[in-house]
Amino acid sequence: MNHPPLDPWRFDAITSGPEKLWGLPAIAKALNVSVDTVRRWHRHGKAPIYRPDGRSYFAVRSELNAWLRGMR
Repeated sequence: MNHPPLDPWRFDAITSGPEKLWGLPAIAKALNVSVDTVRRWHRHGKAPIYRPDGRSYFAVRSELNAWLRGMR
């Protein structure tokens, strides 16, 4: 898997703000990656990013935090 490194700036970005992140741009900004990367991670089941019934993408910040911690 090709995951971006977890540095202090990315950690601050992912741990601050609202708990629920709605839409690809918000998720990508929180993870400091491109929208295409977020879409790819979702498609391959590599990250806790959801799209129920083909609607808007969303993620839960605490789940993303746990996922990032597990990448180390």
